[in-house]
Amino acid sequence: MSSIAVPRAVAPRRAWSTDLPVLLVAVVWGASYLAAKDITTARTVLAVLVLRFALVLPVLAVVGQRSLRALTAAQWRGAALLGLILAGIFLLETYGVVHTSATNAGLIISLTMIFTPLAEAAVTRTRPSRGFLGAAALSVLGVLLLTQGAGFSRPSLGDLLMLLAALARTLHVLAMSRTKAVRGADALPLTTVQLGTAVAVFALLSTGADTTPWETAADFGVREWAGLLFLSVFCTLFAFFVQMWAVRRTSPSRVSLLLGTEPLWAAAAGIALGGERLGALGLAGGVLVLLGTAWGRGAAR
Repeated sequence: MSSIAVPRAVAPRRAWSTDLPVLLVAVVWGASYLAAKDITTARTVLAVLVLRFALVLPVLAVVGQRSLRALTAAQWRGAALLGLILAGIFLLETYGVVHTSATNAGLIISLTMIFTPLAEAAVTRTRPSRGFLGAAALSVLGVLLLTQGAGFSRPSLGDLLMLLAALARTLHVLAMSRTKAVRGADALPLTTVQLGTAVAVFALLSTGADTTPWETAADFGVREWAGLLFLSVFCTLFAFFVQMWAVRRTSPSRVSLLLGTEPLWAAAAGIALGGERLGALGLAGGVLVLLGTAWGRGAAR
C-alpha cells in the first residue's frame, strides 16, 4: 500500500468522507469477534468458515476476473502459499473466540502491532528502539492482566489460541512483504486467491468434521444467518473494498491508524452487547494493551 502515490494534504471535508468508512471498517471488525462467537461452536468452526468465505468469493472472482487472468504462475503459487497461512489465522482466531471472550480476543489479537515490528527487527538484524521495547513490555503485561480478570489462574485455551493467531498474523505480514513473487501483483487478485485457498483448506478439513457446512446452514435460524451475512458482507467484502478505495484517497498511515482502533470496538461490543465483564485486573490489562500498542505504533515509525 505504501507504494501508492497520495496527495500531500487532504482537504478536511474529503478527509472526513474517507475517514468515516474506514472507521466503520474498524467498528465492524471489532464487532466480528462477538458475531463469530454468537454463531459458532467448537463443532461448527470449519462449517462456519466455509460458509463465511464461500459467500463472498464469487463476488471477488467476478469483479477481479481480468486481474486474476493477468497473474503469472509464480504469483498464483505465492498467493496460494499466503492463503495457507491465512487459513491458519482464521482457524486459530475462530477456535480462539469460541473458547474466550470477544473482548479478550479483540485485545489479544492487537498484539500483532507489537509482534510485527519485533519480527521485522529480528529478520533484518536491527535493534528496536528503547521506546518500542517499553511499549512491547507494557502490552505483554496488559495481556497477562487481561487474561486474569477473574483472579490469577492459567490463561484459557481461547486466550492462548488468540495469542498464536497474533503470531500467525505477524508471519502473514512478513511473508507478504518478503515473497518476491507477489510484490508486483494487485491486491484484489491476491486476496481472491488467498481466500480461495483458505476456503479449500476449510472444505477439506470439514469432510471429517462432526457437521458439514450444508448441515450447519440448514440448522441456522434468522439470528445465525444475520450473523453470518454480517461476517461475510461487512467484515470481509465491505472491509476489503473500503481499504482499497481509501488508500487511494488518503495516506496508508492514516488508514492504518484508523483501523488500529479495532480493539477498542471489540471491547465495546463485548461489554455493551455481549454482557462481558473484565473485572478490575482485566480492565487494567485492557487499558495497558491499548496504551502499549498505540505507543508501539508511534515508536515503530
